[in-house]
Amino acid sequence: MAEPRFSELVTGYSFLEGPRWHDGRLWLSDFYTQRIVAVGLDGQAETIATVPQQPSGLGWLPDGRLLVVSMRDRRVLRRETDGRLVPHADLSGVAGGHANDMVVDGQGRAYVGNFGFDLMGGGAPALARLARVDPDGTVSVAAEGLYFPNGSMLTPDGRTLIVCETMGNRISAFDMQADGGLGPRRDWAAWGPQPPMTDVPTVLGSLTAAPDGAVLDAEGAVWFADAVGHRAVRMAPGGEILQSIPTGNMGCFALTLGGPDRRTLFLCVAPDFHEAARQAAREAAVWATQVDVPGAGRP
Repeated sequence: MAEPRFSELVTGYSFLEGPRWHDGRLWLSDFYTQRIVAVGLDGQAETIATVPQQPSGLGWLPDGRLLVVSMRDRRVLRRETDGRLVPHADLSGVAGGHANDMVVDGQGRAYVGNFGFDLMGGGAPALARLARVDPDGTVSVAAEGLYFPNGSMLTPDGRTLIVCETMGNRISAFDMQADGGLGPRRDWAAWGPQPPMTDVPTVLGSLTAAPDGAVLDAEGAVWFADAVGHRAVRMAPGGEILQSIPTGNMGCFALTLGGPDRRTLFLCVAPDFHEAARQAAREAAVWATQVDVPGAGRP
């Protein structure tokens, strides 16, 4: 199979995360310029909001208001119809590290991951809890014992939550209960043992793949950005790799499926994920390529 050709949608950003296709545009968080941007297929970008404590995951309430994860202060913010960002939920009682990716269900419940430890400050790795935020901002623990819960997806029927564990050599799944609670964790896919949580270099060295941002497609496969592999991976339930797209010298840290038919794979790429380097540079970009199977589930 020939390697896909990429087109560059936008470039000149610090570190892009949380891509979501919404209302005809690609929405993104740029970590170190602290902006939420929306980009059209023509590459024209609009700054939607500025988040003082670094934005990450994005989602929308049923009434159309934007939710955004504020990473460093471990909060979820809500963008009101007049454009103001206001507090929606405080995750500090659940999150053991920076908050990261998020998915919002059809009832407005948000499921938010976190690092579990102080990654950027050199802390020792630790297991993390997944937070659930109800529409009124109430926060509870949705799941425990996760290895850096990150990219999250809901199946189109709303019955299953799928969570990438970036430091766990696995992707997990949970049955969704009517009240928003989650059933027991099970492997959606696993490709190696869980690493010893001793230090970050040891953990990273034990990972066959590190699933970061992710999206479901209409055949039930997951596309994920492999944060240590410089590639985007399409994986079937159980762990078979259906496709692997290398990104060369650029790392791939998040992705989604969008465009009018949801067959455009958008990849958030940057040379690395190191905070000091990314703060100082504007090398992050979004690349795009076409795939055969469209996206599925909530964006």
